[in-house]
Amino acid sequence: MSPARTNLCYRDRQTGAIVTEPIFAETTLRWFYETVLGFQVLNVFLNNRVFCSLYGWWQNSPSTCTKIPEFVSCYGINLEEVELSWDCYPSFNAFFSRRLKPGVRPFVTQSEIFCSPCDGKVLVYPQLQDDTLIPIKGSSISIASLLDSEVAAQPYVGGSALVIRLAPYDYHRFHFPDDGKANLTKAIKGEYHSVNPIALARVPGTFCRNKRTVTDFNSKHFGRIAYIEIGALTVASIVQTYTPACVKKGQEKGYFQYGGSTLVLLFEPKSITFDSDLIKDSANGLEVHVLTGSQLGKQP
Repeated sequence: MSPARTNLCYRDRQTGAIVTEPIFAETTLRWFYETVLGFQVLNVFLNNRVFCSLYGWWQNSPSTCTKIPEFVSCYGINLEEVELSWDCYPSFNAFFSRRLKPGVRPFVTQSEIFCSPCDGKVLVYPQLQDDTLIPIKGSSISIASLLDSEVAAQPYVGGSALVIRLAPYDYHRFHFPDDGKANLTKAIKGEYHSVNPIALARVPGTFCRNKRTVTDFNSKHFGRIAYIEIGALTVASIVQTYTPACVKKGQEKGYFQYGGSTLVLLFEPKSITFDSDLIKDSANGLEVHVLTGSQLGKQP
């Protein structure tokens, strides 16, 4: 298996610039997914709940605070946005799942506007195939497999999908994109592969194989939405902070602990129209980096 040394690029929606993505622990990630020995080591020793839990426990230890300044410097994290001073966090994991200052990620207030639930790199799929497949990164992901239920997939046949990939340096809390009623979250057991495109190229069915959680969200203005959080390598846990009940647009839903992660939102047919620039870039396989609360689409 020869390493694929192509750069990963995305469009920064705020500036319009095409950016080469800084890959967290790139050398290690490529060794795991682009060499035979590395992939064997990953699957035998690391791709399991025990390792990820232990790794998460270590990231919660006070000794990891020394990693924060280097992490901030390496990835250009804007500390002016962060709720607390970096030296107030008791561990690296606490900083990783940091909250931001009030008002830093304002949600568009118009009810007809659909807002991004998190920071990250977006791909949109305006019309899912009749057999409910999402063509993510060269593979076709079955909605039924993603939801772990043929019955749960039926409302989204012919609908739309939104995929947002969070890199380790992104703000890792996620929010409700609209007013509505959120039901109890269902946990689906699975594996712990990275969700970086390097890993997706090696394990195309990652989203259906990884540990994930699903929430049935009855949105006030965009119909029924399947709100899916997908864990990844070294993600110790997906934490839900909401209470199942009526929720408000912009309200925090939860957060990912240490590691890159992904959100997938599924929509019923004709319930959302994504912005044209996102549709164009997604059709060309180009991810677009967006911020929490910014417009991604609107009511048809």
